[in-house]
Parts: sequence; structure tokens; C-alpha cells
Amino acid sequence: MKWVAMVRSLLFLAGYVVTTVVWGTLGVLTGWLLPYRARFVYIIVIWTQMVLGWLRLTCGIRHEIKGREHLPKDPCVVLARHESTWETLFLQSLLVPQATVIKRELLRIPFFGWAYSTLRPIAIDRSDGRGALRSLIRVGKERLDDGAWVILFPEGTRMAPGEAGRFQRGGAALASAAGRPIVVIAHDAGRYWPARKWIKNPGTIQVEISPPIATAGRTTAEVNREAEAWLADAMARLYAKPAT
Repeated sequence: MKWVAMVRSLLFLAGYVVTTVVWGTLGVLTGWLLPYRARFVYIIVIWTQMVLGWLRLTCGIRHEIKGREHLPKDPCVVLARHESTWETLFLQSLLVPQATVIKRELLRIPFFGWAYSTLRPIAIDRSDGRGALRSLIRVGKERLDDGAWVILFPEGTRMAPGEAGRFQRGGAALASAAGRPIVVIAHDAGRYWPARKWIKNPGTIQVEISPPIATAGRTTAEVNREAEAWLADAMARLYAKPAT
């Protein structure tokens, strides 16, 4: 019933806000004392696991992963489907440590942004197209060389279930410049945690991870086409199945 979903969603929201404020404050005050990898686990991984555990308890949202074995041993560039808030939490604990490409203004969000700024994200100014791409490639290569995964949402914004956006070239350009493969991650989180809606639906989110896509000797356009085609096929498979 809808009122049950509303109550459960309100309970989740209350716990989410409290956890973010408390853990964000602790992260700002004490996280800088730790080395980078331990700091990432302390501030982000523990926080996301608490939030996802609370989501499972209050809203009945779980997840299953197919293709985890495709993740390379060494960090690479990851292009993920963006249609919910869920994946921004889930990916933080799947790939550790990581540098997420984010809008610079997100670092100004109280508590979350303050703590996140200590984790070396790749914050870009989207209004400066060429400058943002140059910054992404320069800083992204540094993060990869330091042992961090680099996560991008290539469609640029959250997409509704069944919709697809054209891939931006930044992820493929970075992977090619760094000599690293690309992994694509698909999921159907929009069924259960719809974008821009606070009421959530119980069920099991399905996640699929692609085999690595090689970049050596290929153009950015070729790499992007292969990654985009894999994501389109995976999303069609996921949404062809009934919600669970």
C-alpha cells in the first residue's frame, strides 16, 4: 500500500539525514588524520554501508551483482548508468578507493561536501567544456596512477528508466590517455529508488558489470560506441525482466 511505502521512505530519510550529518562531521574533524585509503574507508565506505543497510531495513531494497569477476585487478575507468541516488552510494563501496567525477558545486554541500573534499574527487567546472576535459584527463591520470578507480556517469545526468543519453567523451578520452581499459556498469535502480522522488519501492536491484573494454590503438569514438552499445543491451535485458 502507498501509505506503507510513504512511512518506510520517511523512516529511511530521517536515518539518512542523521547518519550523513553525524558521519560527515566526524569525517571533517578526524578523517584528515588517516592516510588516503583508510580515510576513504572510514568516511565513505562505512557511511555508505550504514545507509544501504538502513535502506534495506526500512524500504526492503536489496541488490544482486552479475559480472563482478570482470573487474580488473588494477583500477581503471568505470562508466556507470545514472538513474537514481542508489548507485552513487553503492559504487562507493564496490570500488575502493575511488575518485568520482563530480560537479564542483557539490563540494559546497554542508557536511557531505566538506567530508567528500578530503577524498580527492575530480571536481570539474561543467561550464568550461574544454577546460573541464583537460582537467579530467590530467587529474584522472594522477588518480589512476595513485591506485584509485575513476568513476564517471557518461550520460551526464540521471536518466529515467527506458531512456538513454548519448555518452560524453570524457571517460573514453581519459582511459585512452591513461592506457587503461573501461568497465561499464548497468543497473535498474530507477525502478526502486526513482530519480527526484522520495517514495521508494521494495525489491532487488540488478547490477551487471561488463567485461573490460580495451582502449589501446582505438579512437575515443570507437571506445565510446562499444561502451554505449553494451550499456544499451544490458539495460534492455534488465528492464525486460519483471521487477523482483
